[in-house]
Amino acid sequence: MPELAIRPLAPSEVGALGQLARDIWHAHYPGIISRAQIDFMLKQRYSPAAILAALQQQHWAAAWLGSEMAGFVNSFADAAPATWKLDKLYVHPARQRQGIGRALLDSAIAQARDAGAGRLILRVNRHNRIALAAYANYGFKVYGEHVLDIGDGFVMDDLLLELALCS
Repeated sequence: MPELAIRPLAPSEVGALGQLARDIWHAHYPGIISRAQIDFMLKQRYSPAAILAALQQQHWAAAWLGSEMAGFVNSFADAAPATWKLDKLYVHPARQRQGIGRALLDSAIAQARDAGAGRLILRVNRHNRIALAAYANYGFKVYGEHVLDIGDGFVMDDLLLELALCS
């Protein structure tokens, strides 16, 4: 297996990230949310324009195995003081359980600590058992739940998780 490299996402890599997101979402989310909601959310969150806009103010990194983009992470300072938000962390299903998710999470944790955050938060669909188990394994704890109307009759029905960042 080629060596794993985690590096900041370049604007020229936005198209590859969008394709990877589509591949991951269409493999993982059926049975959790509808195909229509998957397509709606992909269009909303992973269009080249959306990613390029977010790239200006947020931490985006991609996991590379040689020339293959195997996963990505997106995180940023939350509105709450000393809180960093992990917004996206995805690994291609064929590359899961190879330490890539942990490496991407470590990248976000390093960004959070560098920014002085003492807490990392995220949202996970309450029916996404695979992700919930992975985050529990990484030490995240549920601290709440939230249902959010995202438009077109779709909602995000999430559990809120947090990880205390010790120095």
